[in-house]
Amino acid sequence: MTTSQAPRRMNRPAAHGRSAVKGWLAVLAVTLGIFSLMTSELLPVGLLTPIGTALDVSGGTAGLMVTVPGLVAAVSAPLVTVATGRVDRRIVLVVLIGLMGAANLASAFATSFTVVLVARFLIGVSVGGFWSVAGGIALRLVPARHAARATAVIFGGVETASVLGVPTGTFIGDLSGWRTAFAAVGVLGLVSLVCMFFLMPKVPAGRALTFSALPEVFRSNAGVRIGIALTFLVITGHFLAYTFVRPILQGDGVGDSSISVLLLAFGAAGICGNFIAGALVARRLRRCVGGIAVVLATAMALLALVDTDALSAGAILVLWGLGYGAVPVTFQTWILDAAPDATEAATSLYVSAFNLSIALGALFGGFAVNGAGTTSVLWIGAALAVLALFVAGGPGGWRRRSGQAIRP
Repeated sequence: MTTSQAPRRMNRPAAHGRSAVKGWLAVLAVTLGIFSLMTSELLPVGLLTPIGTALDVSGGTAGLMVTVPGLVAAVSAPLVTVATGRVDRRIVLVVLIGLMGAANLASAFATSFTVVLVARFLIGVSVGGFWSVAGGIALRLVPARHAARATAVIFGGVETASVLGVPTGTFIGDLSGWRTAFAAVGVLGLVSLVCMFFLMPKVPAGRALTFSALPEVFRSNAGVRIGIALTFLVITGHFLAYTFVRPILQGDGVGDSSISVLLLAFGAAGICGNFIAGALVARRLRRCVGGIAVVLATAMALLALVDTDALSAGAILVLWGLGYGAVPVTFQTWILDAAPDATEAATSLYVSAFNLSIALGALFGGFAVNGAGTTSVLWIGAALAVLALFVAGGPGGWRRRSGQAIRP
């Protein structure tokens, strides 16, 4: 983003004529929706064994319940954005969250794994489409001066799902069965549907998108290209390593009971990182990106180098969580600042890259673990984070015009 473009941050479509209180209620409704979606996407992680046993599939096959939504979300993000280009954004969000609720209720009553996979496919559609639209919706709900904080609140739903949603769903599944857990998330989705319907204002669509607009915004906008590259490097590196953090900790002698607590600490730190970044990105966006890369690389390298016990591992995971928690709001803000006149097109590309990177990180991490051992994923993840630091501050990031830095 050039220096001459900087004032546009405050001139984007905003919540004109709408009270801040009503705007924030709408933001909270969207936050509940994204919390429901992310809980739904990640819920099978804690319930793979009972679901596999009940539906007579192996653990590896049951893992498709996590893989399928991620891959589908990567494809559905741009498709849903284009297909709904002329539709009121409130209606789009309400329909997508309703689809998620119905899919989870269908899973709760499924008698075959095929039905569950179809439901997970629909959840992937919901995740990709909802995130693409909701990523920039804060700009339309609250005054411009609150936009960065509102975006942080919305993406706080992602981190909160990891800290509260998935553990709670797993607890319900252990207590009353996995079907009850899916039903509970389905009902939560329907509750968020009602909240969005009554608390959100009408949010007219901007100019209609076409499929040609997606490659065009990527091809013509260097800031978007850099943002997508950063997303790919950081998210792939994170999930390449974090997917296997449990066996890494077990290899250091940390007990299973301690690992659960450490992962909870990671998630809690992630919430803190999200809101710290939300307070900083409006004025120090590039420094936030650089800080994220440094923190993630440092945490992964420390975990690889240090012979950890529960206490030292906890300290490293808190550091890691702070860094990763800042990622969604920071990178979303980068994309919005890079393409202020094409926010939904750029966000759909970002969401697609984000979800594809999750799948690729887990996939290639598995190859690395099998071929070079568990510690290798930490070094590869750290290397990708360092590479992201150079991408953010390299020739495409710190170009200068008239002696002033060109910002994303």
